[in-house]
Amino acid sequence: MKAIFDDVSYQCSKLVTESYSTSFALATKMLGTSIRGDIYNIYGFVRFADEIVDSFHEYDKGKLFEKFENELDEALSDKISLNPILNSFQHTFHKYSIPRHLVDSFMKSMKMDLYKTVYNTNEEYKEYIYGSADVVGLMCLQVFVKGDLTEYEKLKKSAMSLGSAFQKVNFLRDLKADYEGLNRTYFPNTNLMELDEHSKRHIVDEIKADFALGYKGIENLPADAKFGVYTAYKYYDKLLQKLQRTPPLEIKNARIRVPNYQKFGLLAKSYVNYKLNLV
Repeated sequence: MKAIFDDVSYQCSKLVTESYSTSFALATKMLGTSIRGDIYNIYGFVRFADEIVDSFHEYDKGKLFEKFENELDEALSDKISLNPILNSFQHTFHKYSIPRHLVDSFMKSMKMDLYKTVYNTNEEYKEYIYGSADVVGLMCLQVFVKGDLTEYEKLKKSAMSLGSAFQKVNFLRDLKADYEGLNRTYFPNTNLMELDEHSKRHIVDEIKADFALGYKGIENLPADAKFGVYTAYKYYDKLLQKLQRTPPLEIKNARIRVPNYQKFGLLAKSYVNYKLNLV
């Protein structure tokens, strides 16, 4: 029965989320049961595309990405795929009428990572951030508002800002891995070999501005989405605070993390704030 195959597909997306990001998986578990699986489905899709361009160095990544892109097109048009990750994503894509241009923009940014290593201008940087992060926030928003276009438009800018903030925090945290492992730098007009406190402060201030606008959207999310998104926000905000306190040289030489005990502490505090209507 196809229902069994679909269920296996959804479980695969959940497994991908839990295997690749304990923080995102924890936040997703705080979402309402009616939307939780769809966020796993979106994450599984974006994670697999990202893995192709970031991890499979011993293979022809261009060929693999082209194959994945073709399978994605077929999955969205046929409403089925033998790739369980794409099969689960197409389900969510059609269920909530996710705009195709969001998917296309995401794939465009992922493809940029196949050949582009330095983003020299603000325009290139913004285009990449939009495709790699903002549209993922918008896909999730479409699920959170259950396809309600009025609510979607009302919360659109905040969802994009929150997606940008999350991505930029990742960039700052992963400076060493991106530069040494992938020879890749994202922040324009910033010499990562000479990263100083002034340059770091500029990046942190930019992220804080994104967080401020993103938080306004969290306050107006539907009840079954609010706590989960707020949990993710608190985690990334904590990570940004740690990065802000970390000397630039240490950021360049180590990956800054939030320990698990602090993650669970944040979860507890987030729950209290949520229950007291402080969000």
